[in-house]
Amino acid sequence: MEQFVYKNHKKLRYGYTTGSCAAAASKAAAAMLLSGKEISYVELHTPKGIDLRLEVLDISREDNAVSCAIQKDGGDDPDVTNGILIYAKVSREPADEAQIIIDGGIGVGRVTKPGLEQPVGAAAINKVPRQMIRENLEAVCEQYHYHGKLSVVISIPSGVELAAKTFNPRLGIVGGISVLGTSGIVEPMSEQALIDTIRVEMRQKLANGMEYLLVVPGNYGIDFLDQYGHGLQLEDAVKCSNFVGEALDAAVEFGAKGVLLVGHIGKFVKLAGGIMNTHSHNADARMELLTVHAALLGAPVELLQKMMECVTTDDALKYLKEADLMEPVMERIMEKMEFYVNQRAQHQLELGVITFSNVFGILGQTKNVPDLVKKIGRDKT
Repeated sequence: MEQFVYKNHKKLRYGYTTGSCAAAASKAAAAMLLSGKEISYVELHTPKGIDLRLEVLDISREDNAVSCAIQKDGGDDPDVTNGILIYAKVSREPADEAQIIIDGGIGVGRVTKPGLEQPVGAAAINKVPRQMIRENLEAVCEQYHYHGKLSVVISIPSGVELAAKTFNPRLGIVGGISVLGTSGIVEPMSEQALIDTIRVEMRQKLANGMEYLLVVPGNYGIDFLDQYGHGLQLEDAVKCSNFVGEALDAAVEFGAKGVLLVGHIGKFVKLAGGIMNTHSHNADARMELLTVHAALLGAPVELLQKMMECVTTDDALKYLKEADLMEPVMERIMEKMEFYVNQRAQHQLELGVITFSNVFGILGQTKNVPDLVKKIGRDKT
């Protein structure tokens, strides 16, 4: 693709999704099957409104079927699927009326757990890609006046190996990767794809019987849980990355009863300022938040100046500990965290927050934590 977007002062090229590849390959295979002619390029109109012209690769014919492939291009936001070939085999079958059947072949995962967009047993081809495939096949059938049955099987030969590098095994999608995309286009540095993954995992936890969710930003939180014990299981944790606010929004939307947030002070101190996206590009304020609460407790100016010059929260906490101020400062910080997460959830969730340091261990927890730990443990039984 030769369309671009500017992010963080960089010119970045758009790409296209696995769903667009599957739809384009299906359209090309159907056109070749019904016309009897070979084509080198296929045009696809994406839900985002961008038109693609994609090269058709690895064409093969049988008596009543045609197979071909489209190569995935992630643009300047490549993931593990960048460069892979996505195949569609379209077969013509006898039928009394027009019908289109869509399924997945080798390298396309199968859904084994409830709570995902597709039902258990279905190929992991999401709703929008299925719609794109169906609409493009219907258009080809109309173009060539075909009124019978077409079956399309989407295959991704490298998908079995790639699946291990994705969230799919954790979500209960086995045997391959998913065919995804809501707009058909990959936008460089887009946050939406990660938020969508968080939402899928949360919805699935709830569909599988959990009522209270355990949410951590990333590996620091996972490592902490491994040491924390109290019946909390690592496999129960949903990683929310920097998107604490979006995770809380999803929990409310999907009907969770409560959420226990567990995270390193380097990220979670930002919650005490109402900052619900903890990425440093969005906001920092770590030292400012720690320093202002120390100041309100009467810390001397010299200490406050040292804290403001710190690079890490552990460094600032060390100064607070030396001044016997770490515990009272953290009490104030936890109160503010509790206030802002409840405000984000509009008091529709039972919420608890645990924050910790790799140097000082547990720094604080809000009042609902013990009850939530018990309830999440009960969910597991």
